[in-house]
Amino acid sequence: MKNRRYISTIRLSLARGSRLRAEALQSTASSRHSISYSLEFSFLLRQDWLALRIAFAVDEPMADSPTPHVNAGPFRTLRKGQVSEVRFLEIGAAHHITIGCFDRLVEAPNWLPEREQLIVNGSGALHRLCLDDDTQLDEIACAGITDVNNDHVLSPDGNDIYISAAGCIYALPLEGGIPRRISPESHLAFYLHGVSPDGSTLACTTKNVRDPHASWGLHTFLAAGGPASALIVSDIPVDGPEWTPDGEWIWFNAEIEADRPGHARLFRIRPDGSQRERMTHGDRVDWFPHPSPDGQWIAYLSYPPETLGHPADMPVEIRLIPASGGEPVTLASFNGGQGSLNVNSWAADSRRFAYVAYPDADLSSAKAQTR
Repeated sequence: MKNRRYISTIRLSLARGSRLRAEALQSTASSRHSISYSLEFSFLLRQDWLALRIAFAVDEPMADSPTPHVNAGPFRTLRKGQVSEVRFLEIGAAHHITIGCFDRLVEAPNWLPEREQLIVNGSGALHRLCLDDDTQLDEIACAGITDVNNDHVLSPDGNDIYISAAGCIYALPLEGGIPRRISPESHLAFYLHGVSPDGSTLACTTKNVRDPHASWGLHTFLAAGGPASALIVSDIPVDGPEWTPDGEWIWFNAEIEADRPGHARLFRIRPDGSQRERMTHGDRVDWFPHPSPDGQWIAYLSYPPETLGHPADMPVEIRLIPASGGEPVTLASFNGGQGSLNVNSWAADSRRFAYVAYPDADLSSAKAQTR
């Protein structure tokens, strides 16, 4: 039995008795829009770009005949003169605190429970950043995988970190080591955002590489392995599913009910797929809801009206609403977007959360470190 992988930029070569072979050349790990959908030449208008796409299918063995993991770089980089400024903000405080400033791309902090440490990603690797040592990014060993993207989530027991790479989900010991694939073999590409409070189930954004009419989805599957179950399947963007700490709801963002392309708002849904509710309103474009550990708050990333997708280098805000819904409060305004708040970054005390801003170096509040 064969699995079909779809890639959009290819290198063709002859190997082993003139058998045609294709290798991916360009597939940005931070982006989900590099996957083609059909076996044809087509113009594709989607989100904030118009491009000529060439879809090409490559047969590859299923899990019973494992193949080496392929690096999906190159990766998104900073503009000249730009820095990654890792910050945290305390609820009610007037100003943020800068943890570290780097002249390379750093994304998507997770706050380690019971520790003053963050996990971030950059250039296809995971790194640990200590809050009391802002000069050092310590790489976490991840044998055989060099294309970790910005969708990574800690297990509730703190023993593992679940990572997304090349459309698959892996469990990696928190201290590093050999990753174990847990996502099912599928025509879906998986991008992790949530873990159930008991650690039994993962929630992912999915991209269907075969059917452009059902191209987006929210799916769950067991951390122990097994098939994926659909919560939502759609031809418009749905993203960012995260459980509330009581396990009663999964929050996500979507363009469902939008009256114009790109107008994403926040929703919540029961884990069985019932009782979908829209939770934010207004003209702004809302992405990536993150419930606080005490279940009281939802922090999220808010873009200006008319934004398409969740691009980088935009004037964005971090907003806060009660978990029961209500009027948002703006906590921070900065240059950022993609990579700033992709995953849950609350501290265990539910008073602080981390994020990444991307100012120009001459506007940064801290001196950049080269690492």
